[in-house]
Amino acid sequence: MFYSIRGRLIFKSESFVVIECAGVGYRCYTSQNTMNKIGSINSQAVLYTQLVVREDAMELYGFYNIRELELFKLLCTVSGVGAKMAVSILSVLPEERLVLAVVTSDTASISQAQGVGRKKAERIVLELKDRINTFEDMLPSGNTDYQIGVADTAAVKVSAGNISKAVEALGVLGYTQNEVMPILITMDSSQAVEKLISGVLKEMGKR
Repeated sequence: MFYSIRGRLIFKSESFVVIECAGVGYRCYTSQNTMNKIGSINSQAVLYTQLVVREDAMELYGFYNIRELELFKLLCTVSGVGAKMAVSILSVLPEERLVLAVVTSDTASISQAQGVGRKKAERIVLELKDRINTFEDMLPSGNTDYQIGVADTAAVKVSAGNISKAVEALGVLGYTQNEVMPILITMDSSQAVEKLISGVLKEMGKR
């Protein structure tokens, strides 16, 4: 029904913003990621929206860009994942990190979201892993293996496998997924596992 909304940002809360358009204030539930990007009160804002209709309510969800909206809609197709849970996931995992988490079966990162347990995270990975390929271009720009077509998905799996092996090896050394994944997503995952591990250890040593 609503594709987007443009207007003056007049209110921000922890879970939603209000955008005034032609004298009407539209409440849009959104992620923390969008909340951080949308700007300050009284600034002009544009959100791409999805109207969610339930038996007892109609709620408008809005996002800073189309890709976050598309991921929101994709998450909502997973059994047991509603709109609020999808927003919770996008609040802790911006777009490219969510795609990478699904590709690499990183359930620990997904389960950081409020209300998402281990089993729910596993279901999200299971149901989305074969459908996430349309978002692979969102992965780190330095990662050439991710910037390919569907016909080359084998190369994507190799890159994802390298990251998974690096995470596993670093886990043996005492590092958690939450510590190493923010570093790994900035690296070229086509590198050998040993180089990925060395790069992470070098970066951790600076902290």
